[in-house]
Formats: sequence, structure tokens, C-alpha cells
Amino acid sequence: MRKLLNTLYITTDDAYLTEESDSVVIRQGSTKLGQFPLIAIENIMLFSFKGASPELLGKCAEKGIGVSQYTPNGKFLYRISDKNRGNVLLRKEQYRISDDGSRAMPYARNMILAKVYNQRNTVNRALRDHSMRIDKEKFIKVSNNLKKKMSDIENVSDIDALRGIEGDAAVDYFSVFDDMILNQKEDFAFNGRNRRPPLDNVNAMLSFLYTVLANDCADALEGVGLDSYVGFMHTDKPGRKSLALDLMEELRAPLVDRLVLTLINQRQITGDDFIKEESGAVRFTSDGRKKILKAWQEKKKLEITHPFLDEKLEWGLVAYVQALLLARVVRGDMDEYPPFLWK
Repeated sequence: MRKLLNTLYITTDDAYLTEESDSVVIRQGSTKLGQFPLIAIENIMLFSFKGASPELLGKCAEKGIGVSQYTPNGKFLYRISDKNRGNVLLRKEQYRISDDGSRAMPYARNMILAKVYNQRNTVNRALRDHSMRIDKEKFIKVSNNLKKKMSDIENVSDIDALRGIEGDAAVDYFSVFDDMILNQKEDFAFNGRNRRPPLDNVNAMLSFLYTVLANDCADALEGVGLDSYVGFMHTDKPGRKSLALDLMEELRAPLVDRLVLTLINQRQITGDDFIKEESGAVRFTSDGRKKILKAWQEKKKLEITHPFLDEKLEWGLVAYVQALLLARVVRGDMDEYPPFLWK
């Protein structure tokens, strides 16, 4: 369990929450894990099937404390909030921002700035750790290009121009992605992004984990009361969780791309974990899918120090913290959305 931004995160799988003397009590079987006064809490995010007692949920609703429950893997189940306030005001403001390009722009700009920043750090990390095995001049050039793109993003005021810069940055970044694959080159050659369907093993890994990450972001957004389908950067389309796609942009490189490179370079995934169909599409075998999902869950359990909060938390909570920060800005409790800038 962890308390950040006056939000209580319960990550013990079989934890059960009860109310006692205007406090929330966390129990695991007969063991009391902790107790926090409700007056010091704004939200509770519970990653457990056991949930919370009706008494606690009623007390939280009475005091205006939001409670969101997820499965241990992060799938959103439900949210309760103040019966007089609910999510309607937050969502109405989100819709107003989405419909006003000038108001949506700062959110989109910060998210894409973080995306390129994190891409550049992935490139710089390869330069630092594997300088003897890569073309240093090529990587330095890409790093400098991405740095220039970051400056362009900070000064852009048009959403279409921002999308253009993002696209150019992606071309630069993925131009050296194959060079960051240091082992198993025969099975994991990368010649650029392709999708729907992925046509090689690397793209199959990227597309699969990007989809998993997008679902995690959608669950995080719904849990704080935002509408995951209404975005600021991605336009509205039926069935597309546009705000989840916005949020995941800043998390692609540190969460997915680095994991893919690690799994390949450390030979935790091999060519035997994929199947190439007659159409040319590549997909995981059953064992391969189990391997990558296990690695994803293990990655989410690793602890980091959040760059904005300067507090320790698990990787798996990053999307939920970012969603909470985003909701606070939309609500007007903060002036500007602080994106996730990972080093």
C-alpha cells in the first residue's frame, strides 16, 4: 500500500478494507496492515478482488472520497464518488477542453513532448551502455534531431503541426531501433513500424504491448472519473479510446520499448515464440504470449522514483498517478499537466 497525492493505493492482492473510527483499515486475513484517517484521503485505488466493506464505501461517499476498484492486474471494475458531485462536472469540463483546440493544445503538447523526451533518453541510454556495439555518430545525430524536435514542440501552437513533428520524431527514433537490438538479429530484424497486422516479430511485440498499455491507461482514466474515449491529441472516433492513446504516448518508450529490447537482448523471448501466418501476419504462440505477459507484470512490480512527485512507486502505478494528475488539471486544482519525463 502507498499514499501519494492524498490517494491511497492498495496493491496487496487479497487486501480487504473496512471502516473504523473514521479511518480506513487495511486487512489481510486476520492481519491488520495499516490504518489511515479518512480526513487525510481524497481517493482510494484498490487493486484487489476482495474490495471494501459497505460501511466504508458509504462513509467515503458521504465524505466525497472517490473509491476505484481494479483487478490485481489493473482492469477497472467500478468507481464510487460523492453522491452530489459524481463525475459529471469533471467529464463536462473534459468535453469542453476537447472541443476547444486552444485549450486542448497544452495537454497534447506536454504529452508529446514527454513522448519525444523519453524516446531520446532511450537512444541516449543505448549510447551510454553500448557505445562499442553501435554506430555512435548515427545515434548522436538522432539524439540531436529529437532534441530539436522537443524545442519545436514547445513552440508549436497548431495541433496538426504538432502531429507532424511527432511523426517526424517517430521516424528518427525508429531509424535506430534495429541498432538497439544487439542479439538474435536473424529472428528480430526491424525495418520500421508496421501494424494491423504486424509483419515481423519485433512489431508483433510492440503492437501487443502497446495494446496492453492502452488498456491500462483507459482503466486508469476511467478510475479517476475521466472519459477514456474523448482525447486532446487523438481525434474522436467510434470505439477508439482517444484519451487513453493520448496518455500512453508518454509511456511507450520507458514501459514498452525498453522491455521489448530487454526481452530480445537477454534472450528471454526467442523466434520460437512466434508464428507467421500465410497472410504474412506474425502472432505469438500460446507460450510466447504467456512469456511476454509474465514479463509485463514483472516490469510493473519494479519500483521507481516518480520524476514529478519525487516519491517511490511501482511502474504499474504510473498510469494511475498520471491519470490522477490529469484529472486534477482538468478540474482546475492544478495549473498545468506534468507529463511523465523518465531518465
